[in-house]
Parts: sequence; structure tokens; C-alpha cells
Amino acid sequence: MANHYFRFKQFTVHQEACAMKVCTDACLQGACTAAYLQANKPGLRRILDIGTGTGLLSLMLAQQLPAATITGIELDAAAADQARANFTASPWSERLQVIATDAREMAAGGQYDFIITNPPFYESDLKSNNHQRNQAMHATTLDYSDLLKVIDRQLKPGGEFSILLPYRPFSDFVAMAGTAGFYLNDVLHVKQSERHEYFRSIGIFSREQREPKMESMAIRGADHNEYTPAFISLLQPYYLYL
Repeated sequence: MANHYFRFKQFTVHQEACAMKVCTDACLQGACTAAYLQANKPGLRRILDIGTGTGLLSLMLAQQLPAATITGIELDAAAADQARANFTASPWSERLQVIATDAREMAAGGQYDFIITNPPFYESDLKSNNHQRNQAMHATTLDYSDLLKVIDRQLKPGGEFSILLPYRPFSDFVAMAGTAGFYLNDVLHVKQSERHEYFRSIGIFSREQREPKMESMAIRGADHNEYTPAFISLLQPYYLYL
């Protein structure tokens, strides 16, 4: 059984009301994205977290980006309440808010400098009989095409977005994004260990077309026991025991 909470160095994520719990690849997306923004846009002001769930990604960005205000949107009412409670208990509560809504129903504003999203992965896989988990894991309510339309409406000119996807369909998403006018600028391909194949990709996209920066890393070493130095470097600001 998953723990009801996950404690980080500067905040705690309670998750009993959420179908999708804290996981390593989501933590990696938050850390990777925060590091990218610290290096490239440290004064960023407005961030949107689409499908915030527990609020994990918003909390990680809030920790590292003191100038940013972050809005999480979440369709599931119970998860939205959980994220709101996690935000309120954090040191950055005044910069974090949750809106319980369908992302497709948000008014077009183009008001966000950056968008982060960890969307449902499995558009066509078999579903379980758990409706809440299906909604979180499968593209039952917001498919990738709809997601790109939401991003296009909400992102300022010159803005960027971060997305975490499985490695194999990532190239399909890159092509779909290109059709929608977004181009891959940076990507980190991730392995579970140095002996495994790639299983996740974290991409940064913008409306600017340029040669993408390609990087890769393993979470654990070849023996699958110890975290790699690259993973430790990224997650050390967050994980309690790194």
C-alpha cells in the first residue's frame, strides 16, 4: 500500500485522496524543470500546472523559484482539495493556488509564462475498474490534442512548457506538438537504471523552432541499488536522505 504522505526537505505531500501518488519520475520532472528555469528564467512570474494532482510539481517549482506564483488546475475535486491542503501547509502558500476545473473550460487568457504538466499516459491501454485512477492514468478526459489546445490558449508569447511522457510515444507527441506550433527545445530521456532501456522523456517546448538539446540519464546504477550522481545532483534539494 502506498504511503499516505511523502516528506521532502522543505514540504510534505499528503496523497491519500489522490489516485496518482508521488513517484520518482514525477519528482525528476519537477527537479529537472526547476533546474532549467533557474538557469534560463530565474525571474519567472506566472506558472500553470495542468492536472496538479497532489500539487507535487507546483511545490517543487515554488521551492526553487521565489518570484513565481503558481496556479494548479485539477479536474478531480478530491485531488484538488488535497493539493490545496498541501499548498496551505507549505512555506509558499501565498504563491500557490488550486482551481478545481476542467482545463478545457478555462477562459483563454494567454497569461502564463510557463506551463508544466504530467498528463495521463495511456491513451489506448486497457483500463482498470477504478474510475479515479483511469481518469488520472488514461487520457479519458484530456487527450494530447486537447492538452496542446489548452497550452496554446494559456501560454504567453515566448512562453515554454514542460511535459513528462513515456519514452516510446514521446516522438509521436513531438510531431503532434509541431503541427500545433510547438517545438522541442530540450529533452531528458530517462532510464530506470544503466542496464534498462529508456522509459520516460521530459521535454521543454516553445513556439521557437531550434535544434533541440538532447540529454539522457539513469536513475540508478548498473546494480540497480544506488542512485546515480546525476540523479542525486538533481534531487538533492528535495529528497530527505540525499
